[in-house]
Amino acid sequence: MTPALRRRFARLLVVTDVFLINAAFGVAYYLRYELQWLRDLDPSTYRRFDAYLPFALILTLLLLFAYRVDGAYDIRRDSSLVEEAYRITAGTATAIIIMVAIAFFTRPQLNSRLIYVYTGIFIPVFLIVSRIVFRAWLWRLRRRGIGVDRLLIVGAGEVGRMVMRSVVAQPELGYEIIGFLDDDPGKSNTALGRLRGLGTLDSLQDVLKSMPIDEVIVALPWHAHRKIVQVVQEVQQANVRPRIVPDLFALMLGRVQLDQINGIPLIGMQPVAITGFNLAVKRLLDVLVSILALTLAAPFWLLIPIAIKLDSPGPVLFNQVRIGRAGRPFVVHKFRSMVVDAEEQKDSLRSLNEADGPLFKIKEDPRTTRVGRLIRRTSLDELPQFLNVLKGDMSLVGPRPALPEEVAQYEEWHKRRLEASPGITGLWQVSGRSLVGFEEMVLLDTFYCENWSFGLDLKILFKTIPRVILGEGAF
Repeated sequence: MTPALRRRFARLLVVTDVFLINAAFGVAYYLRYELQWLRDLDPSTYRRFDAYLPFALILTLLLLFAYRVDGAYDIRRDSSLVEEAYRITAGTATAIIIMVAIAFFTRPQLNSRLIYVYTGIFIPVFLIVSRIVFRAWLWRLRRRGIGVDRLLIVGAGEVGRMVMRSVVAQPELGYEIIGFLDDDPGKSNTALGRLRGLGTLDSLQDVLKSMPIDEVIVALPWHAHRKIVQVVQEVQQANVRPRIVPDLFALMLGRVQLDQINGIPLIGMQPVAITGFNLAVKRLLDVLVSILALTLAAPFWLLIPIAIKLDSPGPVLFNQVRIGRAGRPFVVHKFRSMVVDAEEQKDSLRSLNEADGPLFKIKEDPRTTRVGRLIRRTSLDELPQFLNVLKGDMSLVGPRPALPEEVAQYEEWHKRRLEASPGITGLWQVSGRSLVGFEEMVLLDTFYCENWSFGLDLKILFKTIPRVILGEGAF
């Protein structure tokens, strides 16, 4: 997002806040003087609304100043809604306290203190709702390419991939990766899913001249400090913003923990997020939702087996060995959506494979039955996987469960997606399901393993619902 566009959005927020602050004051006046909430009003103390206009003006100016000081008008991608709500609430409380003091010393007998209590409640509510609407609108603009910063990643090692998976997993941040550069011949002209290799670092100037780049993120290893300085200079000469990701001696940056002893900085390593209490919380959510889902889906347990039996010969369930957390194998259960000898036909269909890496996917797979196409499109074939969740083999949310033959082809960095239990849904699914390439799927799964939170699981679950209903990317 350009500085000019950021300032324009900030001005829009200010204008919106001015309107909502005064709307909240008007609602507070109506509740106090017309509806007389909480306490009856002495008729002798009744005041017209225009008598409060100077106080409304002062309050508006105080609030705008408080919000500005608290950073409520800084349009930052990494700012969460919770942080914005805190800044608005804190700024409102400060301004209301000052306003009550002003009202007390100017007209103590006439001003209603209760009106400021109402105002102090409604202003944060109105403004937080407006921020939710603003974020939704901004997200729609970014999906249309407005306010999106186009990134070039310099370095496709562990640090560079960490940046890539963070960007790919959080499209709401408004970044688009144009591609990456790396001096490793095995990386410079390859692709990580939709992310293209654009050549070696010697191609930097040509790429900056020929492609619309807003920002260059330098993610080179720590021992290449001279190269980093050179890259930054070239980027600045091209009038593009450079940013440097510190390698911290090749530590896994998602797990760095900072501490100090008497002012001496210490760098430690955090454990994987899904352990201990976090794992217990996740397991509780898995069990409760799975029991609810299996109960609500009871009619399908009768209808789908009958439909499968009438459509094609063979068993109702398809059982297959998959690789779970820490590389442990387990048997996954699904409603059968293909002909009985589908696995035997796999080798003869290799030439039709539309997936990259170790994956095998065919959009119009000839092995799929008529009922199979329907239940795959609606994801009903995955209903028995809730039994896997109850058994503890899988989770509601997690990486896609991999086949043993796929894991055998993994590079070392691919194996980090095995640090969490596989899931019925995950970032890979809400980002496009079968449309997501293998390398991009690994980036998303690794991001999930490193950044798990209860809120992230809920976010993915809510995003899965429309994906399943619309059948996006399912085949």
